[in-house]
Amino acid sequence: MSLEKITTVTGRGVHVPGNDIDTDRIIPARFMKCVTFDGLGEYLFYDVRKNADGTNQPHPLNEPRFQGAIILLSGANFGCGSSREHAPQAIQKHGFRAIIAESYAEIFFGNCTTLGIPCLSVARADIQRIAAAIDARPDVQITVDVAGGKIRFAGQAVPASIRDSARDALVNGRWDAIGELLEGVGDVKKVAARLPYLAA
Repeated sequence: MSLEKITTVTGRGVHVPGNDIDTDRIIPARFMKCVTFDGLGEYLFYDVRKNADGTNQPHPLNEPRFQGAIILLSGANFGCGSSREHAPQAIQKHGFRAIIAESYAEIFFGNCTTLGIPCLSVARADIQRIAAAIDARPDVQITVDVAGGKIRFAGQAVPASIRDSARDALVNGRWDAIGELLEGVGDVKKVAARLPYLAA
């Protein structure tokens, strides 16, 4: 099995403003009682998107004009708090394929990378420029250029950074450590077949 090489992600975006958005806000702990991650997408930002009776609160993810967005734009220290892997899983299962923010919590960043979700850092002023473009025209196409370190949108481009090791893993298709191990199963079986103490 060959992992996807993630060099760019292009699509519509949505701005979820705020700094220090922690993993409990991204996915409340009560929704983590699950056997698989498959259904987590519907609970993304649940407590700030929904009232107690399940009806919608005002929130960008509830706005029809932003439905189908695959690029999440936010502020500084995104994904802080506990190290729960459920947070990036909920983001991915909701349909997001890349994140643009001012900065990220370390473990959250790593968990996103191993899911193939590029997390690029952009200056605060540039985040506001991208947010303004999205608000003015929700269908604007945003390109997250992982390989080139840029965000392109509405005829503009701003510089973006990502840790070298994460860029290398994403653009070369080495972002999933388990997937890499599984790629070597055939070779492991060949070696095992030659070992007398395993062949017996």
